[in-house]
Amino acid sequence: MLWKVERFLKSSGMSPTAFGRQVARDPRLVHDMRRGREVGTRLMQRIESFIGSSR
Repeated sequence: MLWKVERFLKSSGMSPTAFGRQVARDPRLVHDMRRGREVGTRLMQRIESFIGSSR
């Protein structure tokens, strides 16, 4: 999942903090994922939906 988020951030120019806030109301989401945080099924679905709707 992290590689999808990283690819989206690069292509959209969105900051990791803004992405985390919009997807999960958690500005540290991407930072924590980079440090090994695993996301649950519901959050994974929200991330996929957000990325899909932003393209």
